[in-house]
Amino acid sequence: MRVTHRPVSACLSLPALAALLASGAAPSAGAAEKARTTAAAAPRAGEEPVASIAGKPVTTAELDELAGARMFQVRQQEYQVRKQALDELIARRLLEAEAASRQISVDELTRVEVEGKAAPVTDAEKKDFYEKNKARFGTTPEDQALAQIESGLRQQRARERRVQYVGELRKKAGVEVMLEPPRVAVAEAGNPAKGPAGAPVTVIEFSDFQCPYCARVTPTLAKLQEAYPGKIRVVFRDLPLPNHKNAGPAAEAAQCAHDQGKFWEMHDRLFANQQKLAPADLKEHAVALGLDAAAFNQCLDSGKYTAEWRTDAEEANRLGVNGTPAFFVNGRLISGAQPYEVFAQIVEEELALATAKRPTSGS
Repeated sequence: MRVTHRPVSACLSLPALAALLASGAAPSAGAAEKARTTAAAAPRAGEEPVASIAGKPVTTAELDELAGARMFQVRQQEYQVRKQALDELIARRLLEAEAASRQISVDELTRVEVEGKAAPVTDAEKKDFYEKNKARFGTTPEDQALAQIESGLRQQRARERRVQYVGELRKKAGVEVMLEPPRVAVAEAGNPAKGPAGAPVTVIEFSDFQCPYCARVTPTLAKLQEAYPGKIRVVFRDLPLPNHKNAGPAAEAAQCAHDQGKFWEMHDRLFANQQKLAPADLKEHAVALGLDAAAFNQCLDSGKYTAEWRTDAEEANRLGVNGTPAFFVNGRLISGAQPYEVFAQIVEEELALATAKRPTSGS
């Protein structure tokens, strides 16, 4: 049957227009007017009511403002569970496929490629670990403690080798993951940063100069920037924890150094001297860095930047961050002083995403 379409006399949304063409009918003037009235009456995003109190609506925007941080945490937890399960599924299928191609079992493949290629544990490494952690072993005889250490280190290195090997198989198979992580918008808010403003990856760190874990992760961030030159921008925001009495003044000291163009020098010095963060120590650090001591001392004593770190702390609280360090890599949360490999994997994923979104020449 041939269908003749009459001209459409009203502006319609694309879904409505598609439905119209599929049905082979044109809307009447009344239907078009009704569509316009319905669209005009629809609440704008964020104004949708989720409850009513004495006739006054509670909107989704109000709900999201209150529950946003908790909901982000829930989405983050869900993503972590799904991502871990997906990684396990991918690894299992890759190992099965590789074993089949070699006509051996997965157990044999694991013995050859994982157990057989894991880095060995030397006597010096066992002894060094024992000396650094002797108190943990209590009254356990040294020979038994060394045996336990060797077993533990062997298992750790086997896990590391398995991760490395599965990574090789993923690259060989061209694995592409479409599972989208949750993201949240985090502003730089004029805070100290290093790396190009247009870098495809921005790492916003919430940190505490008195936190040992924050100091521990600093070399990891430096290694990232060395491994991906020009591709990463690191932004530092303060989150002095209530139980760290010197963290607030230290944050202010770093900002006062920033006034004189030496934030990152003070940043490194404070993390390298976490037992020397009292006000007198901070002033000594300024002298050691060659700062104008009078200007620095006036800045620190005046509390010029107290409100600055408190604003950062409020923003961290809004985002659901309650510990340090915490990082947002293009809006993706990383909690704690995670190893370099965790950061590198996410950076690689973000760089691949940026490449995929880049328009090709001539397009």
